[in-house]
Formats: sequence, structure tokens, C-alpha cells
Amino acid sequence: MAEKADVVETVKQGYAFEGAALELGALLVDGEPKPEAAVRIPMGMMNRHGLVAGATGTGKTKTLQLMAEQLSAAGVAVFAADVKGDLSGISQPGAGGDKLLARTKAIGQEWTATGFPTEFYALGGQGTGIPIRATITSFGPVLLSKVLGLNDVQESSLGLIFHYADKAGLTLLDLKDLRSVIQHLTSDEGKDDLKELGGLSAATAGVILRALIGFADQGAEAFFGEPEFDTADLLQQRDGKGVISLLELPNLQDRPALFSTFLMWLLADLFHDLPEVGDVDKPKLVFFFDEAHLLFNDASKAFLDSIAQTVRLIRSKGVGVFFVTQTPKDVPDDVLAQLGSRVQHQLRAHTPNDAKALKATVSTFPSSSYDLGEVLTQLGIGEAIVTVMNEKGAPTPVAWTRLRAPLSLMAPATAEQMTATVQASPNNAKYSQTVDRESAYEILAAKVQAGAQQAEAEQQQEEQAKQQQEAPRPRSQKQEKSMVEQVMGSSAFKQFARTAGREIVRGLFGAARRR
Repeated sequence: MAEKADVVETVKQGYAFEGAALELGALLVDGEPKPEAAVRIPMGMMNRHGLVAGATGTGKTKTLQLMAEQLSAAGVAVFAADVKGDLSGISQPGAGGDKLLARTKAIGQEWTATGFPTEFYALGGQGTGIPIRATITSFGPVLLSKVLGLNDVQESSLGLIFHYADKAGLTLLDLKDLRSVIQHLTSDEGKDDLKELGGLSAATAGVILRALIGFADQGAEAFFGEPEFDTADLLQQRDGKGVISLLELPNLQDRPALFSTFLMWLLADLFHDLPEVGDVDKPKLVFFFDEAHLLFNDASKAFLDSIAQTVRLIRSKGVGVFFVTQTPKDVPDDVLAQLGSRVQHQLRAHTPNDAKALKATVSTFPSSSYDLGEVLTQLGIGEAIVTVMNEKGAPTPVAWTRLRAPLSLMAPATAEQMTATVQASPNNAKYSQTVDRESAYEILAAKVQAGAQQAEAEQQQEEQAKQQQEAPRPRSQKQEKSMVEQVMGSSAFKQFARTAGREIVRGLFGAARRR
């Protein structure tokens, strides 16, 4: 009995913060909640990042929802990827019930059904939400290489292509722009430009071009272009509450690298744009990175280094990042070391790989009186092992916690509710219509067309001159090809003719800033 009292007192003191805090839940001792021993995260530590982990179906999404609600109530903006569509209910008041109220009463939670201000977004407009797009230029070669699955040499070559486009004034807005630049560099007309780049072979350029064509065939054209999303729109408040921005990710399994890398672009863009604020009482924005393992799978060293640098430095911009995944081993050590708060749901040990992941997870927690190797396999749904950073930056005691229930709807919002929210948003008018201004594709197409027109005019002049001659001159030697023959025989002109003018077959992460 005395031992149980010691655990309660240790947790009670360890989580007794002076400032504002997110209420996660109550300590569990032998299956009984102890509401006097509340488990919390200091608001001022939310920009020191964190991890929410656990096997599928153990309650990670509800934990994310719980945290997002309280951040919004405190005036902090939230961004989250809604992978399964479950989070859309955060915009609607929750549905109560005797079972729910009995649970909340037992852990000392005062539960009132509440909806929160929400914006719905969709990549390229593929979904109900407001379209989010990025230009190829701002996306940059490092992120694009991750999406295309390029190796280190090909990634370096893509960087040279971006460099050439910048130098030549060829704006890269969408995929057809980039394809047109690469085709130009591999054509007869562009081979001299290709040589000037140094280290870029025509074969490598061809590999990148084929990867882009395959990428476009997957429907990725819609994700790139203008109007480009302004990440400042994620930092909104309404009636004193932070706006929760949810990004729909339909068909995640078809393009996992694109979705995860696009999220990283949003984070990198915020890093570039936001001013330094240092340590703050509460963050400006908390960014939840769901299905985080997709971001790190098959990533190059340069890409991983850039992620680690972004996570390390962005906290000084007032942004917190929480990675949501199945096990801590999904996150590289350089990134994991920077995650101060940990909410670990149940893990399973059905296979040797599961057992290995369990052992690795246990090793990442501070020492405690728990046998974590056993406890982590016994956690119920809505329970977690928690340790966070206290206000002095030291880890709090490890606590077996029964988590609070979200106040909003723990189910998807209806299609009608989401559509009404989107149509009422001022951002819908700002981003819904695609803009296609002059860029690399149009510039190169016009160059080919102008060359053809000039050659045609020269041919007409030659023909007129011949007609004025009284008699044809004897030809003493083979005449060189005329300009029009040279242009019309070029690979670029033939390709342009085939496409009838439609398409020429076109800081951190190497990203450029929007104009």
C-alpha cells in the first residue's frame, strides 16, 4: 500500500507545473485511475517536440485529437494530416453517453461537447478540402528526389538542373516545366548547355525525365503549380481559438512518398518564413506528422540531415512538431533525440521483429519502477506510458496513464458538414482556381516556335530571291542545309510539332522562396 502511495505522490509532484499545461489524463495504479495524480504537458514545452507511438488501433489518433483540442482552446494553431479521415469530427461537438461520462468522471475530467474551428485542405484539390499546391521551384531538388526515389548521384544531378533553370531564367512552376527543361538539355539544341553543367550526363538526365513521366502518370500533376499555398495561413485564430488545419490524404498507399514529403515541404516553408522568437509561453503552431515512418523510408543522408536540422531549429520559430508513428525506431536517432514528450500506446510482440521493436522502445524511456517490456504489451485502448519535459527541461516520471476523452466528435464529420466548412472559408476563393502563368514550358515552346517562324521567313526570302533571278546558277558544290531545314530537323522542333504546342515532355532541402 505504501508503495502505491509513493507512485501516486511521485507522479503528482512530477507533473505539478506552475504554468499552463495540456491535460493528458490520470495515473493508473492496478487498473484504477488516480485523478489527484494528473498527467500533463507544460504548454511552454510543446515547441520542444514529441512522439505519439503505438500499434494500429491503440488510440493514437484520439490522443492527437485530444491534444489538438486543448491547443486550439489555448489559442495555438494546429496542423495535422488526416490520414484515415477520422480527425474531421474535431469540427463538430462530440456525442456523449453514459459510458463516456463514467470514464471521464473516473479520471476527473469535466466533459462538455465542443467543436473547434477547422479548415479542411487537400493536396492538389484531390478531395473535399481547399487545394494545397506547391511550385516545383519552391519544392526544390532534395524533396523532389525523395519523392521520385532518386539515388545520391541522380539527386545531385537534379540539383544541377534546378541551378541551370535558375540561371537561365526558366521558372519551374509545375511538372511540365521541369520536363521541358530536361528535354531541352538532352536535345541537340541544349547539349552545349548540358556540357556546361559539368557532371550531368545525358543518361542521368534521361533517368530523371522518365521518373517524372511516371510520376505524372500517377496523377501527381495536380499537386504542383499555382496559386502556391502560403503557410502563413496555417497560423490563424478565430474567436480566440487556434484554427485546426486538417490535410486530407486520400489514397495514401498509392503515393506515400509524395504525401509525407509534401508535409515536410510545409514544415520547411514555415522554417524559412517565420521570425525567431526564442522560448515562448506557448507555441504559435503545433505540427502533427502522422504516418511519420513514410517520411524516413529509403531517405538519403542529405534528406535525413535536413530533417534533423529543421526539427532542431524550428522550435526557436515557435513551432512544435509531434511525430505520430508505430514505434520510436521508425524515427532516426538524430530526430528522436530531440523529441522531449513521449506518449507511447500499446505495442505488440507477436513476431521477432515486434519483440525487437519493443526492446528498442523500452530503451528510449527514463528508468522507472515499471517493467516496461511487460507493461507496454498490456496497455488498454486509450492508455499510454507517458513522460514529458517539465518546465526546467528535465524528464518527468514515467506514468501509466488513462487518457482523457476528446470533447469533439470521435468519428468523421459528414460530407455535407465538410463541404459547408470549405465553401464558407475565405481560403477557398484564394486557392480553388488554378493559375498557369508563363514559365519554363511556355518560354522554351515559344523559343522553338520563334525559331521555326524565323526559319520560314528566311526560306520565303530565299525563294523570292530565286524567282527574281533570270536563270539559275550552276551548283558547283553541295549546298548546306538551310536554317529552316536545320530547325525542322531538330529533335526539339519535332517534339513540339508532335505535341502541337500542348506539352514538351516537362536554406533547406534546396527549396527556393516564392516570388
